[in-house]
Amino acid sequence: MDDDLADNDAPDRCSRLDPATFIKANMRLVPVPALPEIQFYTAHPGSGLRRLVEPEDDAEDVPEPQPPYWAYIWAGGAVLARYVLDHPMTVAGRRVLDLGAGSGLVGIAAAKAGAREVIAAEIDRNGVAAIGLNAAANGVEITIVDKDITTGRPPAVDLVLAGDVFYGREVALRVIPFLDRCLAAGIEVLVGDPRRTDLPLSRLRLLAEYRVPDFGDAKGAATKPSGVFSFEQEDC
Repeated sequence: MDDDLADNDAPDRCSRLDPATFIKANMRLVPVPALPEIQFYTAHPGSGLRRLVEPEDDAEDVPEPQPPYWAYIWAGGAVLARYVLDHPMTVAGRRVLDLGAGSGLVGIAAAKAGAREVIAAEIDRNGVAAIGLNAAANGVEITIVDKDITTGRPPAVDLVLAGDVFYGREVALRVIPFLDRCLAAGIEVLVGDPRRTDLPLSRLRLLAEYRVPDFGDAKGAATKPSGVFSFEQEDC
């Protein structure tokens, strides 16, 4: 696991930066591997990301800090973004939802490929800040929804892009009913994933494969191809 996730530097809460300021000061704006069209604020060993996830005080009701997964490029998002850029008609003129957006890679690709409107749904406040910065760095506009939308009705979109949303059984059981509601509402759903254990392969039709690095791959080298899939009705 990257050194940033195990950074033991004690946070200075008195001088603690807000997420956007911290990201601009401590992460590097560089091209994304396999997606040179997109510039991204990217973590490196000296970023000290632990300071963004430490609880602000020692109260017992403070939630357990979450690792800054939003700060890294994951294979599912990378292949979806690559697919959208290679096939711009997938999104051109359409309203698009980037579900579980992280720091906005897939949504930015959709906007650059000609989507009429892009909504990015992300619950991590640090990821939300990164989406705004990354969108501005790439000259695109993205509407951010900073809450869990999987419990309600789908937004008014034409296409859902879901990268890396099947990383665990609990989240898969929450996401699948939401995606089913999207299909019932006439919304197309595309999934990007390196075939993790909880991916519902029986519901997916493979559209394309790309070999891209995944979070945790040694030295950023892709170890296996990742897929872009169409999420299909259960009776298919």
